[in-house]
Amino acid sequence: MPLRIAVLGRGAWGQTLSELWERQGHAISSWSRRDGTAPEAVLQGVDLVVAAVAMAGVESLAQRLGGLWPGATPLLSCTKGLDLDLLATPGQLWRRHLPAAVPLVVLSGPNLAAELRQGLPAASVLASEDGATAVRLQQALSGANLRLYTNADPLGTEAAGALKNVMALAAGIADGLDLGANARASLLTRGLAEIGVVLEGLGGKAATLYGLAGLGDLMATATSELSRNYRCGRLLAQGHSPAEAERGVGATVEGLRTARAALMLARRHGWRLPICGQVVALLDGRLNPVEAAWGLMERELRPEHVAPPSRP
Repeated sequence: MPLRIAVLGRGAWGQTLSELWERQGHAISSWSRRDGTAPEAVLQGVDLVVAAVAMAGVESLAQRLGGLWPGATPLLSCTKGLDLDLLATPGQLWRRHLPAAVPLVVLSGPNLAAELRQGLPAASVLASEDGATAVRLQQALSGANLRLYTNADPLGTEAAGALKNVMALAAGIADGLDLGANARASLLTRGLAEIGVVLEGLGGKAATLYGLAGLGDLMATATSELSRNYRCGRLLAQGHSPAEAERGVGATVEGLRTARAALMLARRHGWRLPICGQVVALLDGRLNPVEAAWGLMERELRPEHVAPPSRP
């Protein structure tokens, strides 16, 4: 049965989802800050609200709409990142303001917008503590080129989706310096472990790290020129400042802010996040790209601890 869907945000991801679901027969209304109109106007009479705004806009939008929410209409959060001020995921920001009865679902995974717009196949995950709502949306929103799975770990799913952007920045820097396939593979393997530190530290489930939202998203984002974070890393390797690199990408690069937020969380909780640390040192100008990359190779020698998923 077709849904009436309100999409908040018309960036690359919001526009892609709108077009994808409209082709499936769903009725789409959308809002963008550029419209100069009130976002609450598109919430009335819908079956689902989809939030696809940039991380920087989530808190203010959630605060504005929380008291105006249409009953128990579910929210599907598609934003990836960590809030630099509140050190929270998008879902945590929304939950601060939404009525308790509103089901919250997170969409994440290896979903490069440009490939989906070309009709190429992809898979992603719908994560929610409300399993019935996740399954209902899975059935309604899956299509010919987007297969949706479900899990019950929205926080872990969001943590993985945020931190993989930092690893994509680091991978872009390594490739921009022509450090080779061995270095990239080593970086991403240790990057996956670093994502796991944050994921489990925030209360997520270890198994999520090895699914679509963890390993799957990392593989896509940290190896493709279609990834804005990867492209930004390559520009940083060429000596561009973070602001110049983000302008060169032409869109918001969430990894630039997520790296700082992750490092602040690490200091608060005593986590070891060496890749995030080197990325932030580069962004702050304390290291150049070569120094940041080689700094990771010069860390103390220690055993490799690999934690397998807790269950298949």
